[in-house]
Amino acid sequence: MGQWSRDRRIARDRERRVTTDPVPASRHGEPRPSDERPVLVALLLLVGFLVFEVVAALLGHSLALLADAGHMVSDVVALAMSAWALRLVKRPAQGRWTYGLQRAEILSAAVNGVTLVAVALLIAVEAIQHLVRPHHVDGGVVVVVALVGAAVNVLATYVLSKAHRENRENLNIRGAYVHVMSDLFAFIATAVAGVVIMISGWERADAVASLFVVALMARSAWGLLRDAGTILLQAAPDDLDLADVRAHLVRVTHVVNVHDLHAWTVASGQPTLSAHVVVEEFCFNQGDSPRILDELQRCLNEHFAVAHATFQLEPATHESHEEGLHP
Repeated sequence: MGQWSRDRRIARDRERRVTTDPVPASRHGEPRPSDERPVLVALLLLVGFLVFEVVAALLGHSLALLADAGHMVSDVVALAMSAWALRLVKRPAQGRWTYGLQRAEILSAAVNGVTLVAVALLIAVEAIQHLVRPHHVDGGVVVVVALVGAAVNVLATYVLSKAHRENRENLNIRGAYVHVMSDLFAFIATAVAGVVIMISGWERADAVASLFVVALMARSAWGLLRDAGTILLQAAPDDLDLADVRAHLVRVTHVVNVHDLHAWTVASGQPTLSAHVVVEEFCFNQGDSPRILDELQRCLNEHFAVAHATFQLEPATHESHEEGLHP
């Protein structure tokens, strides 16, 4: 009798711990389709212009152009990492990588944000020094190079805009798009500084334009680091109110309580949820578990667009066997 009771208890425990998902288990971690070609095209455009700008900045003695070149370096690194990450996320889930390498896009965005901060600090120090001791700047060279740079970035922005529109939730693509857009505005500011120098001879305009570039870089870096950090630290998605989720799940028939409710994001646009769901005791004896699981999953899909969730069904008496419960 003792062995029979233990076997029955094990079987019941297995029934209570069930994972539900509207897609087959083999598809968990399957990479989402992505196309790195727009990123590669934009990367080639920026690399070609970067070489041209560095030469022009040295010949024209322009800090603003060097600042733009520094920003361009961060853009080139950002686009290169973005293309690499887009290739990595296509690898299928296998072995210990149960979700594949989809988090590569988040790491890429985080590194891009750190790169922006580092370059912005270097440019800010140089700009402040040039405000105190202005250097001679060839305004004509600055204007010509800035206009060419703006044209190149308009083309690169156009190339990336399609990928951005098709997958706005992808933090990696968004990071690449933001880099290029900030460069476009930076070149416009640099062109204005060049015109001011040509008309008035006020060479500090070059340093002022550089500080404007720094502000753009800092703003872009903050957005990338904030969003990447939120995902890497496994915070609940911004658009998912856990109190609201719990309230909806408790309304399912025969559900008594929900605890140990966790939600996080595997990669951009892929929210995941797990919870312990307390149901009435007789549900296990009458075979109601499958129906309850279906209703729980349907609730998440209809109200919160969460497709991948793991539920542990348990009776109220099971709570006394758990330690360190979360809300």
